[in-house]
Amino acid sequence: MTEPARRIDVTDLPAPAEGMLVTLFLTVRKIARSRDFYSRVLGGTVVLDENPCIVKLSNSWIIMNPGGSPTPDKPGISVVDYQSGDTTSIFLNLRVADIQSCYEDWKAKGAEFVTPPIDRGAEIRCYMRDPDGYLIEVGQSTGLLHGNLAEKRPEDLPG
Repeated sequence: MTEPARRIDVTDLPAPAEGMLVTLFLTVRKIARSRDFYSRVLGGTVVLDENPCIVKLSNSWIIMNPGGSPTPDKPGISVVDYQSGDTTSIFLNLRVADIQSCYEDWKAKGAEFVTPPIDRGAEIRCYMRDPDGYLIEVGQSTGLLHGNLAEKRPEDLPG
């Protein structure tokens, strides 16, 4: 029995002819589940099904693979699953033209939002989680386009 050919879209690989581009690597528990979320829910294009999975999301790429042990190019470093909870130190930030439309569309497709979009003056934003619990900010610049910045939080003020 032959193994089915892996789908790969060579024209959309994150491989610049010059300079640099930025991708985001996510350690995921189930590639198929994450691939479905980033392609079906968020509308990305699957470039490579797996090993690693690559999804082009607008003008960026999400690269996904399970965790693993140290390798010769990262000796002593293991890639481990994200532990979802009430803290995070990094998150994906998606800037959209119409946050209400995205919120309704993605929610209908199964995205789990922390809150509905909230107007913060400079922007309207909300957060959701992907299937592995990674936090994703979804924001639409509003007041920022007119020079209005977000108000500083008390903990950001001097003294």
